[in-house]
Amino acid sequence: MLILFEDEHLVVCRKERGVLSQQDSKGGRNMIELIKQECKSNAYPVHRLDKDVGGVMVYAKTQKAAAELSKQVADRTFLKQYLAIIHSAPEEEKGTMEDLLFFDKSKNKSFVVKKERRGVKKALLEYECIEAAGEKTLVKVKLHTGRTHQIRVQFASRKSPLYGDRRYGARDEEKTIALWSCRLEFNHPVTSERMSFELLPDNDSAFIDFYKRKTESPCGTIGRE
Repeated sequence: MLILFEDEHLVVCRKERGVLSQQDSKGGRNMIELIKQECKSNAYPVHRLDKDVGGVMVYAKTQKAAAELSKQVADRTFLKQYLAIIHSAPEEEKGTMEDLLFFDKSKNKSFVVKKERRGVKKALLEYECIEAAGEKTLVKVKLHTGRTHQIRVQFASRKSPLYGDRRYGARDEEKTIALWSCRLEFNHPVTSERMSFELLPDNDSAFIDFYKRKTESPCGTIGRE
């Protein structure tokens, strides 16, 4: 685990693929235990990444800091940005996707639905196509909501599934889902200082086609006021 920043209130770090964001009943390898071991402190989650997705995350060290960061997530002042590689680029190079999503716990899968009902939540993201390499397109995504599998299902529902994402229709040979949490911005929960952290997938196998020749970061912010 790579630590990017740490103080008495929070820790910003890299989550590796295959590691759970939070503890579960099965006792899998998870970030909470890793942070406790590395930082000798409690760790409170304020956002999550799917087990098979890597990238930058922040954890609070106190309940007070967790409450303040969670409030920023709810108020959408907590910026979360991702990089993804998709099949079949959208017709528009940049735009928004807005859907109603229903997460089926029994199938561990989200679905785009047409009508609001119990358990259905609104999902909104912005995207921008950055570069194409053969049939692959690198996109950056800004989440306005944090629904389960949101990026994966919203792109898949438009016939642009993420590479390696067989759960949502990909039929390629990639072994990992081409999705990476590349940037976080938030206000420090105590000092209110605006903080920004970027972590690129330059040594991640799913993105190697792009990063073996990159000279600058593609993960600039999008859709900012």
